[in-house]
Amino acid sequence: MNITILFGHHVRLHRKKRSLSQEELADLCGLHRTYIGAVERGERNITLLNAEKIAAALDEPLPSFFIESKNDN
Repeated sequence: MNITILFGHHVRLHRKKRSLSQEELADLCGLHRTYIGAVERGERNITLLNAEKIAAALDEPLPSFFIESKNDN
């Protein structure tokens, strides 16, 4: 799986697990809602700084966003 798609998949899973909208997550991260949507779709090759912001806002360790599991296919 492409790393941007994998990262975006995990962002969406963690966001939905916390019942957050893309807009709410964007506000928590200090990023734009359309940016979060593009990240979730794997359309953005984001910086590590923004990846860290998203992981912190979701209260998840950053490395967990890059681990592919059987359910990710």
